[in-house]
Amino acid sequence: MYKTLIKTPNSLRSFSSLPNLTSCITSLQLCANHTDLQQGKKLHSYMLVNGFLTSPLTITSLINMYSKCHFISHAFSVFNSSSEPNVFAYNAIIAGFIFNDMPKPALRVYEKMRVAGVMMDKFTFPCVVKAVSGCEDVVGLKKVHGLVFKFGLDHDLFVGSAVVHGYLKFELLGDAHQMFDEMPDRDVVLWNAMINGYAQIGEFGNALDCLQKLIADENVPSRFTVTGILSVLTLKGDLYNGKTMHGLVTKMGYFSGIAVCNALIDMYGKCKCFLDALGIFELMETKDVYSWNSIIGVHQQSGDHEGTLKLFDQMLRDKVFCPDLVTVTTVLPACSHLAALRHGKEIHAYMITKGLGKGKDDGEDRADDAYINNAVMDMYGKCGCMREARLVFDHMGSKDSASWNIMIMGYAMHGFGNEALNLFHEMCEVDLLPDEVTFVGVLSACNHAGLVKEGQEFLSQMKSKYKVSPTVEHYTCVIDMFGRAGLLNQAYGLLSEMPIEANSVVWRAFLAACRLHGDANLATIAARKVIDLEPEHCGSYVLMSNVYGTFGRYEEVSDVRLNMRQQNVKKTPGCSWIEFGDGVHVFGTGDRTHPDEDSIYSELNSLYISMGLCHMT
Repeated sequence: MYKTLIKTPNSLRSFSSLPNLTSCITSLQLCANHTDLQQGKKLHSYMLVNGFLTSPLTITSLINMYSKCHFISHAFSVFNSSSEPNVFAYNAIIAGFIFNDMPKPALRVYEKMRVAGVMMDKFTFPCVVKAVSGCEDVVGLKKVHGLVFKFGLDHDLFVGSAVVHGYLKFELLGDAHQMFDEMPDRDVVLWNAMINGYAQIGEFGNALDCLQKLIADENVPSRFTVTGILSVLTLKGDLYNGKTMHGLVTKMGYFSGIAVCNALIDMYGKCKCFLDALGIFELMETKDVYSWNSIIGVHQQSGDHEGTLKLFDQMLRDKVFCPDLVTVTTVLPACSHLAALRHGKEIHAYMITKGLGKGKDDGEDRADDAYINNAVMDMYGKCGCMREARLVFDHMGSKDSASWNIMIMGYAMHGFGNEALNLFHEMCEVDLLPDEVTFVGVLSACNHAGLVKEGQEFLSQMKSKYKVSPTVEHYTCVIDMFGRAGLLNQAYGLLSEMPIEANSVVWRAFLAACRLHGDANLATIAARKVIDLEPEHCGSYVLMSNVYGTFGRYEEVSDVRLNMRQQNVKKTPGCSWIEFGDGVHVFGTGDRTHPDEDSIYSELNSLYISMGLCHMT
């Protein structure tokens, strides 16, 4: 019976099979490992009914379970329910706050622990060091270091490793080395603190030197050593040594470790070796939420937005791990790129249900709250749902510049010029300085809404009033604005006189305007510039061919197509996608790869027949 409990959390549903306190505590640990909050709550209720909450071990286990399930408010309530919490309960809640990235509440509990006269041990100090480091409190770190000496724990490897890592985080290399040198024993744990500490502050050379010294001291690298070195190689983009480390991992039998495999997935993904990353993920016998986040992130980085959503759907279907903040912020941009509104809404609903993006239990605003809400806003904006985007914006507790920029750009994209400009003025009124991105949105709003005069004024005021130097993107917006309004001479004048060298994007925008308004002479000038600047871009040739076709210059059309063949430039096939309940389906021109192609083309042929057209081939 107990073996069954350890294998799967689903068996926890039968609480009549939990006869004693020991099995309950074992099951709570299982819930913590699987982040299974629902079953953990049921266990809590069962233990409450059966009078198991008087045991200090029960209190500690419940605190740990709720902390690991990211339900820190319940963990803290359990802690406060204990009349006289012991050192284990204090350690559990401090560790829980650290696990949930809440260093300030952790320090408050630590101070309460000292006032209560509870004796700290070797498990307290590593968490407290992380707390003062998280609060960027150098003085606090040195005070904790002093207490470590006072309690006689300065030679404890785990405490010493935490202090070394803390000093390295503050780039106090001298203090870190002094602590390191004074340790009587230097095992792999201490070396790992040095390696990971150097890696996090970008001292890659020192991190690799520590690896060599670790091996020279006849220490065997551990899984933590491997993950630390892989993080260095990932940041350096060092694929060669990354593959060497992969071979070492296999040789030492560490490939079964989840953290090592996650690090390898991340390394291969950052080095653009997406198939290698996917191969490791598929070979993993056991995965955690970080494994899923890593492989989903790899697909998103590679531009495989459809694959990103498929993996996310698979993660939900497996029902083993719940998506977290990292998951949803990785998947939402895929929804934005594919305009997958249904998926986006489902993710937003999941966030609301799970309380993601609503701040932590300490009531303090977090940077990632704005980040996650910005991702939701961006998704709604890209999908054309500006009303929903505005609702998210209006209900945000704290907004950064990106929040305002996303809304301004969203209004601009969909032709709500006045709304975008009104929001820009509101942004200035709350003393947020507009940046380059803000003015791309403002000028795009003027462009799409035909606000030519306002656009000219913003361009002229950017540097003088707002201290923002115009870039080629800003000039492109204004030139396109002139072109759409038929002011081709003004557009050409600005294009010729702008202090920044015009790129192919600017000339292509101008060429499109010349085609729209039938100016053959300026179109010829623009077409030559476009081809000179980007001879390999198929869009330039297609646009130029269409311009000549519009003016009836069919010989030039033939010349352009001949030039494309000679330059081996091929037009990228058209592509579209449609969202159904089972995911996003992508179709290319003449696509025959879809599993339901027969029924799709049969239906299309029926539509063509009903329209009086010929059959499709």
